[in-house]
Amino acid sequence: MQATEGRADAKLTEIVETIAERLEKYLFSRNGKSHPEVVFELLRQHGNTLATAESCTGGWIAKLITDLPGSSDVFHEGVVTYSNEAKMRLLGVPEAMIAEHGAVSEPVVRAMAEGMKSRVGTDFAVAVSGVAGPGGGSEEKPVGTVWLGMAHPEGVVSTCRRFPGSREAVRLLSAHAALELVRRHLKGFL
Repeated sequence: MQATEGRADAKLTEIVETIAERLEKYLFSRNGKSHPEVVFELLRQHGNTLATAESCTGGWIAKLITDLPGSSDVFHEGVVTYSNEAKMRLLGVPEAMIAEHGAVSEPVVRAMAEGMKSRVGTDFAVAVSGVAGPGGGSEEKPVGTVWLGMAHPEGVVSTCRRFPGSREAVRLLSAHAALELVRRHLKGFL
């Protein structure tokens, strides 16, 4: 009976390893570490630093990282640029860009990330701007629409996501999605 159980365990381990390899891009932890812990450890291992420029998340990205002991090794600073004026004044986002595209847009979130990275001098800067709800959405940009940007040593990447749920859910999912951009870049998936 033990030999059969041993073969079954070995086969199960083989199957789990195969699945993990195929889904590696989406699998952030197999050892129980939280998503922020994984991102923090990757930043530390690579000797990289991070800054955040947040709108709809209201500082949640910075909180996820600074909740971790030793976060000062990688996290330099974050700003909550909730108003358009703050985006312009603190991050250098052009007023004309906001007027043309709106605060929740790809050009604006890219400018936020680039502005933060250049002003702070970190290796990475993530930026988030979105419609967390419950109001404020439109047909073009419904509640849950979030633009995410990441400035990194080789350039800038951005993506738009539509998150379901309450205001709190949209904000939390947005914060994790921003950290996921960093994780995927450091793992070579982005």
